[in-house]
Amino acid sequence: MQIVNKIITNLSYLNSPSKRKLIQIARQLNNQYGLEIGGPSSIFQVKGIFPVYVYAKKVDGVNFSNETIWEGKLDAGNTYNYFEHFYGYQYIAEATDLNMIESNKYDFVLSSHSLEHTANPIKALKEWNRVLKKNGKLVLVLPDKENTFDNNRPYTSFEHLLNDFNNNIKEDDLTHIEEILQLHDYSRDNTVDKLKFAEQLKENLVHRSAHHHVFSFKLIENILELASFKVLYQQKNNPFHLVTIAQKINVS
Repeated sequence: MQIVNKIITNLSYLNSPSKRKLIQIARQLNNQYGLEIGGPSSIFQVKGIFPVYVYAKKVDGVNFSNETIWEGKLDAGNTYNYFEHFYGYQYIAEATDLNMIESNKYDFVLSSHSLEHTANPIKALKEWNRVLKKNGKLVLVLPDKENTFDNNRPYTSFEHLLNDFNNNIKEDDLTHIEEILQLHDYSRDNTVDKLKFAEQLKENLVHRSAHHHVFSFKLIENILELASFKVLYQQKNNPFHLVTIAQKINVS
């Protein structure tokens, strides 16, 4: 089956010029061991823009709770069904606190549309850096606000995220809830019930519906540098993805 999947990916490479660079990078992770935060994600599937599941030796997963509005019920253990019949280890943990995982364990870390749901992104990135091996890769996908329901919101400043990190902001932070309620573009999110959405936001520690922050490529680059990463490549992809490939900087 993996041979078939690689053939499909090769055809995607030929037919979709916008995917070619990302597929090339995904191939570099062949037979490597990864960790995904908040997955699994269609972006990493065989027909996705970064089909790393096809090439990876194994992918473990991290989710913040035993039950989420995206994945349903989850059990810790060898239950992370990230692709077809492939399983990794499912951790139940905050993205900002992976204390149960030893340092320098993984070849790569994946995060697709997860970091925006984290109240303290720099703390999370530093933790992801810790679990990466020397020269390990980070594949970070965040929403392009211009093409999402966040389009009316201002970009978050680097200073704001730095203050959140220095103040050790926790995941129960509700600082941005009023801004979200006022500026959320329901015309681009017409499947959401406004009252239900408001209630979810008020109980965000349980649901994690909030996009705490709004990211630009420049902001992404700045926070990655602070977290000891070097940006290797950035690309916009339809319909609303900001894709960044970064590498762990080995600090002596």
